Amino acid sequence: MDRTFEDLGFDPEILGPEDEQKKSVRQKLMATLKKAARQVPFMEDVVAGYYCALDPATPKKVRGTALAALAYFVLPIDVIPDFIIGIGFGDDATILLATISMIRAHLRPDHYEAAREALKDGDL
Repeated sequence: MDRTFEDLGFDPEILGPEDEQKKSVRQKLMATLKKAARQVPFMEDVVAGYYCALDPATPKKVRGTALAALAYFVLPIDVIPDFIIGIGFGDDATILLATISMIRAHLRPDHYEAAREALKDGDL
């Protein structure tokens, strides 16, 4: 998966080296997944969306949409703050569910297999 973020038009001078970008996205996503695991019942779909977004075979628009939804999920500031127990991840879950519905045709079995392995191991 070479040049994932650069292909989407992200400026490497602003975001830093791609390896650091990927590491940062993985770390933030894993931390948020751990906090949200009980409140978002479709975590496998979320992580499969992450792998779909990193797959160079996925169309750029789909990759960009998935990355935008994942960014909203991991950002601490959003419409309803995540620390509000019970409803904090509600807006995040809505965005993720809508995005997964939009990109479902591009989620392949290998994305789901990678998601199952990552969730089992706790490592994206």
